[in-house]
Amino acid sequence: MNYKTLLILSLIFLSISVNAQESLNFKGKPYPATQTWDFICENYALSGEANVQIAKTETGGLLKLSIATTDPKLQITGVTYIYLVDNTIIVCVDKKNTEAGENKTSTFYNLSVIEMNKLKKTDIQSIRFNITGTTNKFSSQIGNFTAVNKKSYFSTKFDQSKKIFETAAEIKVL
Repeated sequence: MNYKTLLILSLIFLSISVNAQESLNFKGKPYPATQTWDFICENYALSGEANVQIAKTETGGLLKLSIATTDPKLQITGVTYIYLVDNTIIVCVDKKNTEAGENKTSTFYNLSVIEMNKLKKTDIQSIRFNITGTTNKFSSQIGNFTAVNKKSYFSTKFDQSKKIFETAAEIKVL
């Protein structure tokens, strides 16, 4: 009886952990994805962070980059650069795959199988992107911004917790 209970509990735990994986919807199709990482974007005054998520597709992967804006006409456009911890760079070309929500704009970039394999081995250090659009006195900023892989702005010398998101480990699970 003890073994049956242990087996049932382990199956329940396994099903919960498998179903807890995030998904990303792109063009009406769901893809398995990492959690959304809130990278610190110090120069962007409106929110101070950019939301980053990676999904696995049949042809490689997707990078979803989102940021808060005051106007849906402001968009993340142009070439985006993913800087990795091992000093390599992944260049993401804009394919005009954008979404604009109420107070957020998102852009999707395609990643090749080689780029996904690189992301599985090395953590993301930062992401460089460009926000374009027409501004007025009360709109959010436009220009070039860098989102850095940091969990918080400040930490103490004695803080023993991880200060960055372990992106490679999460991408490897996909």
